[in-house]
This record gives sequence, C-alpha cells and structure tokens, in this order.
Amino acid sequence: MIELMLNDEVVRADVPAGTVLLDFLRSARGLKGTKEGCREGDCGACTVLVGEAVEGGVRYRAVASCLLPVGELAGRHVVTIEGLDTGGLSPVQEALVEEGATQCGFCTPGIVVALTGFLLADQPLDLEHGLTAIDGNICRCTGYVSIRRAVERLAGSVDDPGVPAERRAAALAGSVLPAYFAGVAERLRAMDGGAGGVTEASAGATVVAGGTDLFVQRPGQLLKQPLRFLGHRPELRRVRIDGREVTLGAMVTVEDLLRHPVLGERVPGWGRALELMGSTLIRNRATVAGNIVNASPIGDLSILMLALGARLELEGPDGRRELELERFHLGYKEYDLAPGELITAVRFELPAEGAGFNFEKVSRRERLDIASVNTAFLVEAEDGVVSRALLAAGGVAPVPLLLAGSSAWLTGRPVAPETLRGLLERVEEEIAPIDDVRGSAEYKRLLLRRLVIAHFVACFPDLDAGELLP
Repeated sequence: MIELMLNDEVVRADVPAGTVLLDFLRSARGLKGTKEGCREGDCGACTVLVGEAVEGGVRYRAVASCLLPVGELAGRHVVTIEGLDTGGLSPVQEALVEEGATQCGFCTPGIVVALTGFLLADQPLDLEHGLTAIDGNICRCTGYVSIRRAVERLAGSVDDPGVPAERRAAALAGSVLPAYFAGVAERLRAMDGGAGGVTEASAGATVVAGGTDLFVQRPGQLLKQPLRFLGHRPELRRVRIDGREVTLGAMVTVEDLLRHPVLGERVPGWGRALELMGSTLIRNRATVAGNIVNASPIGDLSILMLALGARLELEGPDGRRELELERFHLGYKEYDLAPGELITAVRFELPAEGAGFNFEKVSRRERLDIASVNTAFLVEAEDGVVSRALLAAGGVAPVPLLLAGSSAWLTGRPVAPETLRGLLERVEEEIAPIDDVRGSAEYKRLLLRRLVIAHFVACFPDLDAGELLP
C-alpha cells in the first residue's frame, strides 16, 4: 500500500508499485484531466506536478505521469489539473484564454500544469524560462505563437514572490494556487515517506532511477516485477564540489546539472549541452547513473562524462569500488556491474582554467530526439601546444566510446590545421559505426568528422579549419 497526497487528499494506492501514475489517475481515481497521448514522455499531455517535502517547505517539479511509477510517490504530493482549481481562472489559465492559446483543449491541461510549475521553480519569471518550462508540451492545432504570447503575458502578470522554490507554493496559495497548498508541507511530514513497500533487500528487484527509458521500453514487464526505487535515498541526490573535484550522486537529474551555478560557470558550454537532452519534463526525472547504466551507445550524459574523465563509485554486497567510466561499458547494453551492485556516484574534475570543452549532437530534431552521432571534447593547451585532451563519441561503436588513441595522439601536438587533419585520420581508424535507422555507417563517419572540426572551432576560434571541410 502506497500512501501519497493527491491534490487535497491523502490516499492509499493499492496497486503494483510499477503502475504508471497516468493509469492510476485515470483508471483508479477517475481524474480524466490528465490526458493519455504518446506514453513516451514526448507530448506533455499527461503533465503533473510532484512535490517533495524538503527543509523549509515543498519543492515541486513538472513531470510526465506516463513514465512515473506510483511506487516512487510514497510521501509525495501529486498535483493534477483538477488540483489547481481555485474556483475561477488562475493566472495561467487566464493568460491562455486571453491570448486564444487553446483550441481543441487536449494539450491544455498539461500546459497549464507545466506553466504552474514554472511559477513554482527557483528561476526568473520571464519569457525565456517560461518557454523552457513547456518545451516538452506539444500542441497540434492552436499554433505556438498564441501560446508564446500567453507565456509572455503570464510572465508579466505574476509578481516574483521573492522566496526560494520550496516556499513558493505556500506564498502563492490563495492566489495563483488553491488555498490548501499552504498546509501541504505539514501534511507531507506527517505521512509515511517509505519506499512504496519495496525494500532495499527485495531479491531480484529491478532498480529504478528516473525510469524515463525503462517505462518506455517495458512498462508491462515492470508492472509485474519487484522494483527497487532509489529516489528515497537523499545521499544519492546531492552535488558536492571540493576544490576541482565534483561528486554527483547517482540520482542527480539532468535538470539539477543544468541549473547548478558552479558547473554552469566552470564547464564551458555546460548549459547548451544539457538543454539538448530531452525536455524539462524528462530532465526533471532522468538521472546521471540511469543514463550510464542504460548503456546506450548514444547516451548523451555518458558521452559528456567520458570527455570529463569521469570515474564511477560502485556499491554492492562486497563493498565499494571505483571504476573509470571508459571501462564500465563492455559491449552493446553490457556493463561491469556485479549482482546487487549499484552506481552510487559519478566523479570528475572541473576543467582547468582556460580549458576548452564542447558538446555536439546531431539528430533529426534539435531537441527531444535521440542522436545519430554525439560527441564531447575536453582540451587544455599551453603556449599553443595541447597538454591534455579527451575526445568521446556516441553512435560510432557498440558502446559510448572514449577515443583513447586519438586523445593520446593529440596530446603534445601544436594547435594547428595539420594537427586537426592528423586527428581526423586517427578518429577514422578508431571508430566502427554500423548502418541502422539513424543513418548509414558512411553518414556517421562524415558526421563525426564535421563535429570534431566543430570542436576545434569552438575551443580554438582563431584556428582556420575551413580548408578541412569537404
């Protein structure tokens, strides 16, 4: 039995822990405002808010309920469109109505919930952040111009409450939000915030981190299996920085990384790279360790972390050990994890002052898509000579690939067009792409060549690399 707060009511969910929230809401609770669309986290029609009690209040995030297992929600507050009823139009709804930003209405509940999440997040209430908040919400009939106008109107009509994210819901209760939000923190603290009845010792349990790929690929199987949720281990959700050493807990999300001020300041191109990974709804759930253990040859975070020289902290029945990320992936969807072992942290060093770092990704769409080829590059140079280099690429091997040979060859060479030309030759020798639905092997070779050149242009803007383009 899983106890959670659903809108203004504490409920006990007598369903398998792997039941996705969307099905629980619509079938078990009759809350039809949360719509079923893609069931892959791509459309946003099923958007809900999930609140978690933290020190000082409740922190809310917008997520796709089609990929969220109910077992993850013990002790949490789930808010659907019905739970945002203030007895009249909220500022979000009013902005959409006034700008004609709804037509058939199927997508509208998800947009309302996502924009409410925008008002509750610890970020400026401006057009840019408002549009980012709905980057995972698709509308097929109204047109995005009117939705953009509505976001602009909303951003200009709601005063920033001037308090941290965990206190915003209480501050906006009775105006933007229903009055019951003022008492949610106290009610959550009085609840059982356990792991949904699934214990750490569950034999043979499938480990669930963010679940953004698991619940796309095999939701039916997960409904019948014992599950082990990691979301209730706070130590796995922390970012620690000690000097240049960064330690990311396994459950740190992509959105956590994107919004981290130190990482954004110290790693060149950090924000641009992470914004290419999913939508806000997905980034709020997708985790560092989940992306790595998913073992996709084109896992964006795996490629990013390889270029940062990441190391993994593993924990299992036999204790703890550390392993370089480049040695973790053994083959297609194969990795070095013993039975019962977990990734608990990912460690890397911040780039040195003046270092170059760049991430590139080519997919059919710029956002919300899987890469055909992705690549990341870290380079340090002194007096025009490369002193350190790490080049990683995805989509060109059965695993996320650190091009160790190419990286070693580049180290100690001058920053010059002839060096880049030689590097491109080494890269060609080190990769082994195949023909698949995302492109031919020849196409992927050409893509990576172009992207390596793009790395050099980004990291060494004074270098003339134009002659190397076909």
